[in-house]
Amino acid sequence: MKKTDNPVYSGHVVEFTAVATEFCKYAEHASEIKGAELLNIMQKLLPLLYLKASLLPVLEPHFEEGNEKFVSENDWNIIQDNLRATFGAANDYIELPDEPTSADEGTKLSGIAEDLADIYQDMKNYVLLYQTGTDEVMNDAVWECRMNFENYWGIRLINSLKAIHVFVSSGKDVDDIDEKGAKKDDDDHSDWFLSKRQREFRDGNK
Repeated sequence: MKKTDNPVYSGHVVEFTAVATEFCKYAEHASEIKGAELLNIMQKLLPLLYLKASLLPVLEPHFEEGNEKFVSENDWNIIQDNLRATFGAANDYIELPDEPTSADEGTKLSGIAEDLADIYQDMKNYVLLYQTGTDEVMNDAVWECRMNFENYWGIRLINSLKAIHVFVSSGKDVDDIDEKGAKKDDDDHSDWFLSKRQREFRDGNK
Protein backbone atom coordinates (compact mmCIF):
# COMPACT_ATOMS: atom_id res chain seq x y z
CA MET A 1 0.00 0.00 0.00
CA LYS A 2 1.29 3.43 -0.90
CA LYS A 3 1.57 5.98 1.89
CA THR A 4 -0.93 8.15 0.06
CA ASP A 5 -3.46 5.29 0.30
CA ASN A 6 -2.81 4.46 3.95
CA PRO A 7 -5.35 6.17 6.27
CA VAL A 8 -2.71 6.71 8.98
CA TYR A 9 -1.16 9.35 6.70
CA SER A 10 -4.48 11.04 5.92
CA GLY A 11 -5.02 14.72 6.56
CA HIS A 12 -7.38 14.04 9.47
CA VAL A 13 -4.81 11.88 11.27
CA VAL A 14 -1.93 14.28 10.64
CA GLU A 15 -4.00 17.23 11.90
CA PHE A 16 -5.13 15.33 14.99
CA THR A 17 -1.53 14.39 15.75
CA ALA A 18 -0.48 18.04 15.54
CA VAL A 19 -3.23 19.12 17.97
CA ALA A 20 -2.48 16.21 20.33
CA THR A 21 1.20 17.20 20.34
CA GLU A 22 0.28 20.79 21.16
CA PHE A 23 -1.98 19.66 23.99
CA CYS A 24 0.82 17.54 25.48
CA LYS A 25 3.22 20.47 25.27
CA TYR A 26 0.95 22.72 27.33
CA ALA A 27 0.16 19.97 29.85
CA GLU A 28 3.86 19.29 30.36
CA HIS A 29 4.66 22.98 30.88
CA ALA A 30 1.64 23.82 33.04
CA SER A 31 3.81 24.86 35.98
CA GLU A 32 5.41 27.56 33.81
CA ILE A 33 2.11 29.14 32.74
CA LYS A 34 -0.26 31.33 34.75
CA GLY A 35 -3.59 29.76 35.57
CA ALA A 36 -5.71 32.31 33.71
CA GLU A 37 -3.56 31.99 30.60
CA LEU A 38 -3.71 28.19 30.61
CA LEU A 39 -7.47 28.20 31.06
CA ASN A 40 -7.83 30.48 28.06
CA ILE A 41 -5.54 28.25 26.01
CA MET A 42 -7.48 25.12 26.96
CA GLN A 43 -10.78 26.83 26.17
CA LYS A 44 -9.59 27.05 22.57
CA LEU A 45 -7.47 23.89 22.32
CA LEU A 46 -9.92 21.35 23.77
CA PRO A 47 -12.71 21.93 21.21
CA LEU A 48 -10.14 21.53 18.44
CA LEU A 49 -8.86 18.30 19.97
CA TYR A 50 -12.43 17.00 20.20
CA LEU A 51 -13.19 17.92 16.60
CA LYS A 52 -10.02 16.34 15.21
CA ALA A 53 -10.55 13.17 17.26
CA SER A 54 -14.09 12.83 15.92
CA LEU A 55 -12.69 12.84 12.38
CA LEU A 56 -10.18 10.04 12.94
CA PRO A 57 -10.77 7.08 10.60
CA VAL A 58 -12.32 3.89 11.93
CA LEU A 59 -9.58 1.25 11.68
CA GLU A 60 -9.00 -2.36 12.70
CA PRO A 61 -6.00 -3.24 14.91
CA HIS A 62 -3.07 -5.28 13.60
CA PHE A 63 -1.77 -6.58 16.93
CA GLU A 64 -3.64 -8.58 19.56
CA GLU A 65 -1.35 -7.80 22.48
CA GLY A 66 -2.20 -4.10 22.62
CA ASN A 67 -0.10 -0.98 22.28
CA GLU A 68 2.98 -0.11 24.28
CA LYS A 69 2.41 2.41 27.07
CA PHE A 70 4.90 5.16 27.81
CA VAL A 71 3.17 7.33 30.43
CA SER A 72 3.73 5.87 33.90
CA GLU A 73 1.60 6.43 37.00
CA ASN A 74 4.29 8.77 38.28
CA ASP A 75 4.19 10.76 35.03
CA TRP A 76 0.41 11.04 35.38
CA ASN A 77 0.72 12.24 38.98
CA ILE A 78 3.24 14.93 38.02
CA ILE A 79 1.02 16.24 35.21
CA GLN A 80 -2.07 16.18 37.41
CA ASP A 81 -0.35 17.90 40.34
CA ASN A 82 1.11 20.64 38.15
CA LEU A 83 -2.21 21.27 36.43
CA ARG A 84 -4.07 21.37 39.73
CA ALA A 85 -1.59 23.83 41.21
CA THR A 86 -1.86 26.04 38.12
CA PHE A 87 -5.66 26.00 37.98
CA GLY A 88 -6.02 26.58 41.72
CA ALA A 89 -9.55 27.58 42.69
CA ALA A 90 -10.78 26.98 39.14
CA ASN A 91 -9.95 23.27 39.23
CA ASP A 92 -12.92 21.72 41.03
CA TYR A 93 -16.32 21.42 39.43
CA ILE A 94 -19.56 19.54 40.10
CA GLU A 95 -19.94 16.77 37.54
CA LEU A 96 -23.48 15.94 36.50
CA PRO A 97 -24.44 12.36 35.58
CA ASP A 98 -24.65 11.36 31.93
CA GLU A 99 -28.13 9.94 32.47
CA PRO A 100 -31.08 11.78 34.13
CA THR A 101 -31.33 11.02 37.85
CA SER A 102 -33.01 12.47 40.91
CA ALA A 103 -31.65 15.77 42.22
CA ASP A 104 -29.63 14.09 44.99
CA GLU A 105 -28.27 11.24 42.92
CA GLY A 106 -25.22 10.82 40.76
CA THR A 107 -23.41 14.15 41.21
CA LYS A 108 -19.81 14.23 42.33
CA LEU A 109 -16.95 16.67 42.68
CA SER A 110 -14.45 16.38 39.82
CA GLY A 111 -11.36 18.28 38.75
CA ILE A 112 -10.16 19.74 35.48
CA ALA A 113 -6.61 18.66 36.30
CA GLU A 114 -7.57 15.01 36.70
CA ASP A 115 -9.55 15.05 33.45
CA LEU A 116 -6.73 16.67 31.51
CA ALA A 117 -4.15 14.31 33.02
CA ASP A 118 -6.22 11.37 31.78
CA ILE A 119 -6.44 12.93 28.32
CA TYR A 120 -2.71 13.63 28.41
CA GLN A 121 -1.96 9.98 29.15
CA ASP A 122 -3.79 8.88 26.00
CA MET A 123 -2.43 11.73 23.87
CA LYS A 124 1.19 11.21 24.91
CA ASN A 125 1.03 7.46 24.37
CA TYR A 126 -0.58 8.07 20.98
CA VAL A 127 1.94 10.69 19.84
CA LEU A 128 4.95 8.55 20.79
CA LEU A 129 3.49 5.52 19.02
CA TYR A 130 2.66 7.56 15.92
CA GLN A 131 6.18 8.96 15.83
CA THR A 132 7.65 5.45 15.44
CA GLY A 133 6.91 5.67 11.72
CA THR A 134 5.88 1.99 11.62
CA ASP A 135 2.62 1.70 9.71
CA GLU A 136 1.17 -1.11 11.82
CA VAL A 137 2.04 0.62 15.11
CA MET A 138 0.65 3.92 13.84
CA ASN A 139 -2.52 2.16 12.71
CA ASP A 140 -3.12 0.64 16.13
CA ALA A 141 -2.34 3.95 17.83
CA VAL A 142 -5.06 5.64 15.76
CA TRP A 143 -7.46 2.75 16.41
CA GLU A 144 -6.94 2.85 20.19
CA CYS A 145 -7.13 6.64 20.36
CA ARG A 146 -10.42 6.69 18.46
CA MET A 147 -11.84 3.93 20.69
CA ASN A 148 -10.78 5.68 23.90
CA PHE A 149 -12.16 8.98 22.61
CA GLU A 150 -15.58 7.45 22.03
CA ASN A 151 -15.70 5.46 25.25
CA TYR A 152 -13.75 7.47 27.78
CA TRP A 153 -11.88 10.71 27.36
CA GLY A 154 -14.27 12.44 24.96
CA ILE A 155 -16.84 12.96 27.69
CA ARG A 156 -14.16 14.00 30.18
CA LEU A 157 -13.00 16.64 27.73
CA ILE A 158 -16.56 17.96 27.44
CA ASN A 159 -16.99 18.07 31.22
CA SER A 160 -13.73 19.98 31.66
CA LEU A 161 -14.54 22.36 28.84
CA LYS A 162 -17.85 23.26 30.45
CA ALA A 163 -16.11 24.01 33.75
CA ILE A 164 -13.45 26.05 31.96
CA HIS A 165 -16.12 27.97 30.04
CA VAL A 166 -17.98 28.84 33.25
CA PHE A 167 -14.82 30.10 34.93
CA VAL A 168 -13.46 32.07 31.96
CA SER A 169 -16.86 33.61 31.22
CA SER A 170 -17.22 34.71 34.84
CA GLY A 171 -14.50 37.29 34.28
CA LYS A 172 -12.63 36.11 37.36
CA ASP A 173 -8.87 35.69 37.27
CA VAL A 174 -7.77 32.42 38.85
CA ASP A 175 -4.42 33.98 39.74
CA ASP A 176 -6.23 36.45 42.01
CA ILE A 177 -8.41 33.89 43.80
CA ASP A 178 -7.36 31.70 46.69
CA GLU A 179 -8.17 28.00 47.10
CA LYS A 180 -11.41 28.81 48.97
CA GLY A 181 -12.72 30.81 46.06
CA ALA A 182 -12.22 34.26 47.54
CA LYS A 183 -10.33 37.09 45.93
CA LYS A 184 -6.95 37.46 47.53
CA ASP A 185 -6.98 40.38 49.99
CA ASP A 186 -10.77 40.52 49.71
CA ASP A 187 -13.02 39.15 52.46
CA ASP A 188 -16.26 39.58 50.49
CA HIS A 189 -16.66 36.75 48.01
CA SER A 190 -20.42 36.22 48.23
CA ASP A 191 -20.72 36.79 44.49
CA TRP A 192 -18.37 33.95 43.62
CA PHE A 193 -21.11 31.54 42.53
CA LEU A 194 -19.05 28.57 41.35
CA SER A 195 -16.97 28.36 44.51
CA LYS A 196 -20.08 28.75 46.64
CA ARG A 197 -21.69 25.79 44.89
CA GLN A 198 -18.52 23.75 45.33
CA ARG A 199 -18.44 24.43 49.08
CA GLU A 200 -22.14 23.60 49.44
CA PHE A 201 -21.55 20.33 47.61
CA ARG A 202 -18.60 19.42 49.84
CA ASP A 203 -20.54 20.29 53.03
CA GLY A 204 -23.50 18.21 51.91
CA ASN A 205 -21.34 15.15 51.39
CA LYS A 206 -19.54 15.18 54.74
